[in-house]
Amino acid sequence: MNQKITAGFVGFGEVNTPREIIEKKCREAIALVESLGISVRAADPVSDDSAGSQADRAVTELKKLDFDFLIVCVAGWIPSWAVLRVIEPFKHKPMLLWGLTGCREGDRFITTAGQAGTTALRKPMRDMKFRFKYLVNRLGEPAPAEQITSFSLAAGAVKKLRQAKIGMAGYRDMRLYSTLYDGVSLKGSICPEIEHFDLLEIAQYMDSLTDTDIAAPIRYVRENWNFIKEPKPETLRDTARLYLALKHKIEKRGYEAISYADVDGVKKLLKFAPAGALTLLHENLTVCSIPENDSMGAVTQLLVRFLTGQVAAYLEFYEFTRNGALMGVPDYVPREIVEGKVTVLPNAFGDFGEGLLNVSRLKTGPVTIARLGYSGDNYFLHVMTGTAKTPLKWEECGWASPAPRLPSLEIDFDSDPDIFIQNVLGQHYILAYGDQRGPYRDLCSLLDIKMVGED
Repeated sequence: MNQKITAGFVGFGEVNTPREIIEKKCREAIALVESLGISVRAADPVSDDSAGSQADRAVTELKKLDFDFLIVCVAGWIPSWAVLRVIEPFKHKPMLLWGLTGCREGDRFITTAGQAGTTALRKPMRDMKFRFKYLVNRLGEPAPAEQITSFSLAAGAVKKLRQAKIGMAGYRDMRLYSTLYDGVSLKGSICPEIEHFDLLEIAQYMDSLTDTDIAAPIRYVRENWNFIKEPKPETLRDTARLYLALKHKIEKRGYEAISYADVDGVKKLLKFAPAGALTLLHENLTVCSIPENDSMGAVTQLLVRFLTGQVAAYLEFYEFTRNGALMGVPDYVPREIVEGKVTVLPNAFGDFGEGLLNVSRLKTGPVTIARLGYSGDNYFLHVMTGTAKTPLKWEECGWASPAPRLPSLEIDFDSDPDIFIQNVLGQHYILAYGDQRGPYRDLCSLLDIKMVGED
């Protein structure tokens, strides 16, 4: 996640514009992009010589470079053919069509008519199915740095999604429908691969572990977690064994995210709750996780993590309020979203055995919740921003007494809750702190999917 996003860069200016002016404007644009933490690999600027030799030279230069997206920087007026001749070989890459503005000299404003070039390009590029974002510098205003950053994150996420692999232990926990996926359309639209494996594989690995193997994780939780009451020794052993088995599988197969049969899987077959193992997994691996074989939830987690760098924790709906929703989890949350120390309560739910229930308090503040959905081959991202606050004192029926106070947030939505409710896609939504609509919007544009819920 710390790897820099890399932009290819090629600037354009008409053959009659002084070359030194175009080169200076391109150097300044590159410096701005690099100041945003983006690595830039540039070809020399291109003008519209009649033979097209400069355009061909730029193609040769760019083909030697490795980059996540291409900045098409129009520094001055340029006939469209010269630009399209350069960028056509890179049509598979996300592109940023960026028009620069002029500058003041004394009491005069000097322009190279860059926006004449970009406005002549925007619709043809859209009609030709280029995947791009159109940005312009406005006269007398700073460059749109935030939008450049947002687009770079989306372009980097597209690349990561093409390589991502999700591990899925079991299938269709509790016979739910909202957690299902279509492998062909998912691969064609969003690109991650979902790889299924059996819980038997995890159980067999757990059985192979010795007391020596599980000693270190047990010692870790003893030293780093706040236990409300003393757990049973077997609860600690089960937690450590499941954690090590999942960790082994994730590292062996290179999973970026996992989901698993929870109620009809670990709890029913292994006879204990997996919450402690998943909490421990997030202490030691950078991986997304969500229970109940939630395939769309796991893919949404990857989108959120690749765009924001956050852990992309899941929350589920418990109640709707006049202004939003009460959201929480009946098992675990990653340390990253916890306020203070991870707090654990050994407890059981219904007929399931004891597990290490994570009952930590969650961080509050501005948040964005999102979930990916589909209908046939059409994918869409449902998004809502809001303000998360500490909820009222509440409990879920069914827990052994004393009932735990589950990790939760009361979120006041920024838009009409009724509209959100009528578009809700499932019980799980993925949490990110801050207003993340900019990067989400750019990613949806690049993936050609609709973003729902902004208004």
